[in-house]
Amino acid sequence: MSSKADLIVGLQWGDEGKGKIVDHMAQTHDYVCRFAGGHNAGHTIVLDGKKYALHLIPSGILNPKAKNIVGNGVVLSPKDFIKEMTQFENLEGRLFLSDKAHLLLPYHALIDQAKERMKGEKAIGTTGKGIGPAYGDKIARVGHRLGELHHPQKLADKIEDFFVMNRLVFEAMGVEIPDKITLLEELKSYQESLGRFIVDTTQMMWKILSQNNKVLLEGAQGTMLDIDHGTYPYVTSSTTISAGACAGLGINPKDIGKVTGIAKAYCTRVGNGPFPSEDFGEAGKRIRENGHEYGTTTGRPRRCGWFDAVAARHAVRVNGVDQIALMKLDVLDGFEEIKVCIAYEVGGERIDYVPYDLEDATPIYRTFVGWSGSRGVRDFDALPQTAQSYIVALEEIVECKIHIVSTSPERDDTIVR
Repeated sequence: MSSKADLIVGLQWGDEGKGKIVDHMAQTHDYVCRFAGGHNAGHTIVLDGKKYALHLIPSGILNPKAKNIVGNGVVLSPKDFIKEMTQFENLEGRLFLSDKAHLLLPYHALIDQAKERMKGEKAIGTTGKGIGPAYGDKIARVGHRLGELHHPQKLADKIEDFFVMNRLVFEAMGVEIPDKITLLEELKSYQESLGRFIVDTTQMMWKILSQNNKVLLEGAQGTMLDIDHGTYPYVTSSTTISAGACAGLGINPKDIGKVTGIAKAYCTRVGNGPFPSEDFGEAGKRIRENGHEYGTTTGRPRRCGWFDAVAARHAVRVNGVDQIALMKLDVLDGFEEIKVCIAYEVGGERIDYVPYDLEDATPIYRTFVGWSGSRGVRDFDALPQTAQSYIVALEEIVECKIHIVSTSPERDDTIVR
């Protein structure tokens, strides 16, 4: 009988601290597999005081025994992936890239940035990394996949034809088209660096599950940024929820085992779009500074606010979450009062679900007594009583067990209940 793959998914607007939990859980897994997103995602992991910023490489890379797979649902920038690889040694045999993952090339980023400029005040607030245009090409069936790097000349010809057909569009956006010689040399360099890592990961996934390996699936961003179930259009371009793991790795729903949802003890988001529980006062600023809430990928300050239990309950249901890992509890140390959004008011009506449009949703809060002294605590009973009460209350409101509590960025400062 085949083994089932455990899955980790973000329950908020991304940046929930998935990297630490993947790293924590990877210590007991044989494979860690990334199923969606691109290098707009950023996981920060602190190990023995050293900080690692991961964008495309699965977080299991910090476990010397774990093997890492980048699935077909990912859009991969070779240039950025190669740069990220330099943080590590001896990756051969430990890192595998799907031959069906789509290439994200420099012109995708130029298109992304140009479109954001053209939208002006109506810009979505993307990272400008080219994720949307790369996924757009994939859906429009004009994209290119990693397996094509094995034949750089043929790939260069295809891309050149695409430039010719869309020359007027590129010119209108002010996007410079590379010459064919430069493009070919670039593709050859990618093939030289990455060619040996590119394999059929679908067949690989089936094989490792049939051999009863312990497999961990890693998402990117968060549920509220999902292309279908997030705050559209202020979302990412991929399926970030648990269902995306199936399409993004070539496995079926029966292959999924335990689903762990990651949420911070408060909320943040990057870029534009609705964020009902955002705090525009001193509390929001204090959360940002205490939590070092600046984007791993962009360095942009994150918008900060209180825990949104309505959005979290929505995310728990849509992902089939079995347990929650609550991150960065220590960031709330020192607050006299802590708020939780338990419902919204929309058009004068109180609702306890995520509506079609969150733009005009006003948060309805429940207030909790704050605490101090949670940082670095590794036993639930050693937490301040008010912090314990907060966690138990969140479980009841969100309707899901909080199994893991993180009390600092360090790997071992983690409570497992």
